[in-house]
Amino acid sequence: MSTLLRVDGIEVGYGDVTAVSDVSLEVCQGEAVALIGANGAGKTTTLRAVSGLLPLRRGRIEFEGRRLDGLSPAQIVARGIAHVPEGRQLFPSMTVLENLELGARTAAARSGVPASLERVFALFPRLRERRAQLAGTLSGGEQQMCAIGRGLMAGPRLLMLDEPSLGLAPVMVRAIFEDLGRINGQGLTILLVEQNVLRSLHLAHRGYVLENGRVMLSGARQDLLASGHIKQAYLGL
Repeated sequence: MSTLLRVDGIEVGYGDVTAVSDVSLEVCQGEAVALIGANGAGKTTTLRAVSGLLPLRRGRIEFEGRRLDGLSPAQIVARGIAHVPEGRQLFPSMTVLENLELGARTAAARSGVPASLERVFALFPRLRERRAQLAGTLSGGEQQMCAIGRGLMAGPRLLMLDEPSLGLAPVMVRAIFEDLGRINGQGLTILLVEQNVLRSLHLAHRGYVLENGRVMLSGARQDLLASGHIKQAYLGL
């Protein structure tokens, strides 16, 4: 498989605080890759750096062999990366349909809105039923579906998700991860940040473990699930 995203030795911080130090990872075309770790490990910071929301202090980020660091978030979206943020960040006073349409901001995405909407509604039938409903009145699970759908409206080649299970009931967590499995099964590459380590590793082909802003462990799903460190630190086994 060809490498889609390459993060090479990046350092990122907030003011005088370094949140990520010398982090390197790769995501190949068609993969689902999990980025796991405790709160404050640097997972969200890494995604924000890839999205152009935080500048690099050093290192480089490449997408399809071309540099991303230094580009604006809008330029990075246009390159083919969509970021579904932690907390969903929908516009509550806008309808489901209006929130979805906001995801299609590039010229290429705008031209494909009808087809993209049908894809999203096929994946999330509940959103079709609630397309005229205000996003702020949806359940937490429905809001997460809408946030993922908004990301898909950009027509990305890489979908990055930050804590999609946050605050959801177990039945909705299971449903969201089944949806992500279908999305990846259709060929879309996924980079997932998630504290639900067991579910994220069952979804992912490979994973990286961040601790204190550094990659401490990486490997294939089965290797990480068998790791004594993972079992003790993250699975409570």
